[in-house]
Amino acid sequence: MLDHLIKGATVVDGTGAPARVADIGLRDGRIAVIAEPGTVTEEARTSEDATGLVLTPGFIDPHTHYDAQLFWDPYATPSMNHGVTTVAAGNCGFTLAPLHPDRPEDADYTRRMMSKVEGMALAALEEGVDWSWSGFGEYLDALEGRIAVNAGFMVGHCALRRYVMGEAAVGGRPTPEQLRQMTDLLHEAMDAGAWGLSTTQSSTHSDGAGSPVASRHARPEELIALSRAVGEHEGTQLEAIVAGCLDQFSDDEIDLLVEMSAAAGRPLNWNVLTVDAAVPERVPRQLVPSERARKAGGRIVALTMPILTPMNMSLGTFCALNLIPGWGEVLGLPVPERIAKLRDPGVRAEMLRRADSKEAGVFRRLARFGRYVIGDTYTEANAGLTGRVVEDIAAERGQDPFECLVEICAGDDLRTVLWPMPTDNDPASWALRAETWQHEDVLLGGSDAGAHLDRMCGAPYTTRFLGDCLRGRKLVPLEQAVRMLTDDPARLFGLRERGRIAEGWHADLVLFDPERIEAGPATLVHDLPGDSPRLDSRAIGIVSVRVGGVETVRDDQVTGAVPGRVLRSGRDTRTVSTR
Repeated sequence: MLDHLIKGATVVDGTGAPARVADIGLRDGRIAVIAEPGTVTEEARTSEDATGLVLTPGFIDPHTHYDAQLFWDPYATPSMNHGVTTVAAGNCGFTLAPLHPDRPEDADYTRRMMSKVEGMALAALEEGVDWSWSGFGEYLDALEGRIAVNAGFMVGHCALRRYVMGEAAVGGRPTPEQLRQMTDLLHEAMDAGAWGLSTTQSSTHSDGAGSPVASRHARPEELIALSRAVGEHEGTQLEAIVAGCLDQFSDDEIDLLVEMSAAAGRPLNWNVLTVDAAVPERVPRQLVPSERARKAGGRIVALTMPILTPMNMSLGTFCALNLIPGWGEVLGLPVPERIAKLRDPGVRAEMLRRADSKEAGVFRRLARFGRYVIGDTYTEANAGLTGRVVEDIAAERGQDPFECLVEICAGDDLRTVLWPMPTDNDPASWALRAETWQHEDVLLGGSDAGAHLDRMCGAPYTTRFLGDCLRGRKLVPLEQAVRMLTDDPARLFGLRERGRIAEGWHADLVLFDPERIEAGPATLVHDLPGDSPRLDSRAIGIVSVRVGGVETVRDDQVTGAVPGRVLRSGRDTRTVSTR
């Protein structure tokens, strides 16, 4: 007997093949039968009429930071509501394990690092996670059987360094014996199911004390040694972030990425390739590592988002503005001192000069303050400004845009929410995106879901992209769009029997209304441990989400079921050839 029968759905199977109407029968978490409508004779415990609805494989998000959130939110909200059934986590060199069993202070260090570098609420990290593990396998075991989505985890380089080197991990370099211990620890993590190694060399990544995170102190020989270890395990990967990911790679960064992938004989992915027609040289430069890696026996894949991610900022909390060279020194001051500095015309002039300099790189676009929209305000003086564009307010007041923005924010003690208008929302940039998506080493994704919770909302990229493909710009046909969200990431990670609708494969499925599929506007909600805030975006048009055949979402409402699995390397992934 079938567990469930979906009748008359328009099936887009993830391979890119033309859509077709079919009946899909599920049994024991797998797709048991795919048949012409009305031809299934086997009885089913439950069934539904899906006429006019589209059935696809579950979406796979290749870059998330759900490492902590899954403990208090097993549904990976909001990703699962938007059709995501599998997430890749443990990215950017940051994981919650391993933790040294004799140094309880390491957990506090990790919490504060994650709070600073990934924008996770410290109260949520302290109250929502029990931190009872030591080894990476123990961490994976702590999640097993209690999550609604499938989740795979890289092991973070920063955690490896901290475990072996203690406080010397920040600023120090390992002895040969310490490097051997790190390598052994990485082997142990992969034996337990870690997907491989993640690391960061990004100049924007600092710990809770403001120091460069541990992996930033690693020399190439350390990274190459750890990469070789990854290549000794089945179904493993590399993920790396360097400073040039945000703008354009240096020659040394290209050499490092290529050498890491070639040493491992494994794919390496990085996040995130930004596409802007105003910077036409960026995409070709960022794909140079991919071209060189293939010649060297490796493979380097660039993740890129198919939407413009909603993002808010403020002058009162740590955000991307702090990453503009020289700005962190001002924005890190206590609020009264910060306001005084920001009101100083000389200080503002210098901040704007630094923001417009070459050293600001990709962050230069953040300093176009006339294009900011005012979000939430908190005082009577700012009443009525929500939703207005700063340049219009500045013109009325006879101020320059930055001065105007500072005065508005100062009136709220810097709590004012700011929404930057994207600079790359022009037809030429969208045409360049559509072209870039066709590259063999470009993959859609990179939501950062689980991180920067109150600052950005990338998780709904799946529904927003599909809505755009069906009713908006229509840059790619539906069948190709679905393949990009399902089979392409499944093949990169070597996921076994996931990413397609095929008989015998796992029944990770999304059923949606093609006339309505979309993501709602991002709004701030307070539902994390400690009443911490996050941005949320409601899914529109998602009828049902199933993980392993079990329904986890119905009409945008979580069912409470937790059928997800911790996906372990080797068992749930196979080795992906780099040739």
